[in-house]
Amino acid sequence: MNIDDRLLRGDKRACARLITMLENDQKEATDIIKRLYKYTGDAYVIGITGPPGSGKSTLTDRLAKEFRKMDKKIGIIAIDPTSPFTGGAILGDRIRMNDLSVDKDVFIRSMGTRGSLGGMSKATWGACMALDIWGADYIFIETVGVGQSEVDIVKTADTVLMVMVPNLGDDIQAIKAGIMEIADIFAINKADLGGADKTQLEIEMNLDLNDKEDYRPPVLKVSASKNQHIDQVLEELIEHQKYLETTGKILKRRRRNTKFEVLKLVEEELMSLIMYKALEENMLDNLSKEVVDKELDPYSAKDKVLKLIKE
Repeated sequence: MNIDDRLLRGDKRACARLITMLENDQKEATDIIKRLYKYTGDAYVIGITGPPGSGKSTLTDRLAKEFRKMDKKIGIIAIDPTSPFTGGAILGDRIRMNDLSVDKDVFIRSMGTRGSLGGMSKATWGACMALDIWGADYIFIETVGVGQSEVDIVKTADTVLMVMVPNLGDDIQAIKAGIMEIADIFAINKADLGGADKTQLEIEMNLDLNDKEDYRPPVLKVSASKNQHIDQVLEELIEHQKYLETTGKILKRRRRNTKFEVLKLVEEELMSLIMYKALEENMLDNLSKEVVDKELDPYSAKDKVLKLIKE
């Protein structure tokens, strides 16, 4: 049986193989996606983001288990920092989700950022398509947790769940203009430690300044480690999905996300082409020397590099 048939039958190994090929930029992977793309579109993507140490992995684990009680097939992509030595993911969120990993209807994959900014891995969108073809009903993307620059998740997810922790204080003001504005739902995790009411009030006050038209993100207090109020988060996730579907905003969001991803694919291809030609001819080394020696300005150097595309 070929990989196409195995994927459509829900084979986890076939899915893992395809994601690995996507991470390694293998042409066979894109050929498989091209052939099977018509089978995508059924999975709902939930992005889980927030500051490092906020308990994103534990909350993801709890939510996945709740969806499994509803007999939903789950895909989890956990984005981790990349090892500078192997290029692999360092933290390995699968360790935190041990009991889920043995479930035949749950697929968990740790992916390294491999130098990508914005808290995402370069192959995340491809992995989502692979999981969609595999048959996932819900796909969780847990971002790396890098702070204000971690906004790329909004270009991939249908719903963004922001995980916060109590007593961030002025930190909320600092990140308000960045990741605070991409959230559809806020979950204040570790609420049992105290200070959650104050954090909830601060977030609510910020939301007053950043109204989201007819939809206002709910702000919930939870304790993922103690499995408290997870049902409320689940309920709000489902409610936001219903809201997007009934208003037709789900299509607008997915069209916007697809535009970003197609542009990113074009950008990556062009960059690869330029780098291949430039490195082959030692062009970048020569140009950088000319710029430093004031024989050439940076903008003229840029023009010379771009000419490589036309040749």
